[in-house]
Amino acid sequence: MACDVRNLTGSIVALVTPFKANGDIDFAAIDRLVDFHLENETDGILVLGTTGESSTMTDAEDVAVAQHVVNRVNGAIPIIGGAGSNSTAESLTKAKGLQMIGCDALLLITPYYNKSNEEGIYRHFTTVLDQTEIPSILYNIPGRTGCAISEANVVRLATHPNVMGIKEASGSISYATSVARHLGDGFRMYSGNDDMIVPILSLGGSGVISVWANVQPKLCHDLVASYLDGDVRKSLELQLGGLDLVHALFSEVNPIPVKAALAMMGMMEETYRPPLYTMSAAARSNLENVLKEAGILG
Repeated sequence: MACDVRNLTGSIVALVTPFKANGDIDFAAIDRLVDFHLENETDGILVLGTTGESSTMTDAEDVAVAQHVVNRVNGAIPIIGGAGSNSTAESLTKAKGLQMIGCDALLLITPYYNKSNEEGIYRHFTTVLDQTEIPSILYNIPGRTGCAISEANVVRLATHPNVMGIKEASGSISYATSVARHLGDGFRMYSGNDDMIVPILSLGGSGVISVWANVQPKLCHDLVASYLDGDVRKSLELQLGGLDLVHALFSEVNPIPVKAALAMMGMMEETYRPPLYTMSAAARSNLENVLKEAGILG
């Protein structure tokens, strides 16, 4: 069953990748997580993003995880595959593989570490866009990559037939406002910051690609749906009411806290790929307290 990914709105979870204690991928835990999201009205799933720890996974593991999620979801909601790399050739290889196994769309990040110049960043994206057939979401997160997608490049890329939108995670309302001038039916903006969902929606955004949704999927769905249905007050209440949890989920580098939270919830083992490491005792204690206050833990 084909998904209407180009018109995707709502809460798209940036899914974690669960590992067993020996470091292997925990496919049984993936099933639990996917079923949890299907039962709680998550509108889409992103696999192999920053939260999914793809940067420390092999190409074979990437394909195995994406294929497993595609099969488990079975067309119920759109699946977006993270095809990011600082190597343009590697990004293209990943993109073609994810397209082949049935992902509905791709997420393409800026070329981190080597960063490139303005034209190089543009060509990094168009190399993949020109040689794939499924739509792509551009990913702007300069805090982690060291470079951004300029407004000028947004304008150039937004008209490409294989671009459907941008995940905006700079944390800058000024930048998001500039991007908002170029939104339309063929180019959408999704918040990449869980503490800025309502502000991005107010600029014409279509939803969020969310870490928070890993632990409160129904609430995140309702937050976006309420806004898009015209109930701005309810959406704002959910946004502000969730700030303590959002802050706790980013008290250390993502995805350390969210994987700790899911382990506390009994969804998976708390295992990371190095160099990620278990969170500090103080941050863990605060996270546990916030989860209890939110009614997620008893």
